[in-house]
Amino acid sequence: MDFASLTNFHERLVFDYIASDLLDRYPEQDEDFFLDVACYALNRLPGRYIRHEIDMVYFLGEEERAEIEDRVTRVVDDAAAFIQERSRE
Repeated sequence: MDFASLTNFHERLVFDYIASDLLDRYPEQDEDFFLDVACYALNRLPGRYIRHEIDMVYFLGEEERAEIEDRVTRVVDDAAAFIQERSRE
């Protein structure tokens, strides 16, 4: 049985947010920093596994989707601040 088609819905949201927002806000950081931020954030978000991204379109209303995106933004921002602070110690 191949489970490769299963993915955590939050992964794509976290990765996209890091690429679109955090890279410019933390230009001095290397790839390891952003990978650590992604791991830290994903461990603080609930698992929401799907087989196909399109499946979520049918299960989420617009309001719920916006709430999820807001939560991801907050969690990733907190993760970046945490990882940056830890790297200074």
